[in-house]
Amino acid sequence: MSDDNQIDIPASFIALFVAPGRQKPSEPRHVVADRYELCEDMATMLTETAKNMQFSLGISEHEVLVRTLRGLTGDDAVVTISEAQWVMQRLAELLEWGGDPVFLA
Repeated sequence: MSDDNQIDIPASFIALFVAPGRQKPSEPRHVVADRYELCEDMATMLTETAKNMQFSLGISEHEVLVRTLRGLTGDDAVVTISEAQWVMQRLAELLEWGGDPVFLA
């Protein structure tokens, strides 16, 4: 069994690759799995940074997410805007921050 078959990709992430009116992702499973691993790792890696930003700058959870999203969608972005928004949603979940952090860049 390949590693791809062992990765449990959340439906919320798979939805990023499903065009409106379609049922199947536009990319093969291994591509979606690779992108998911990148985004999940990014969200996990950003937890300490986000906590430190909130503490050191004295800003709200929402403002931390807005600033982090801006950083993820800058000129050298390695993720799409929808992936970056998913990373922010996941980051908020990991930090147990309330509210709905999904917003446009």
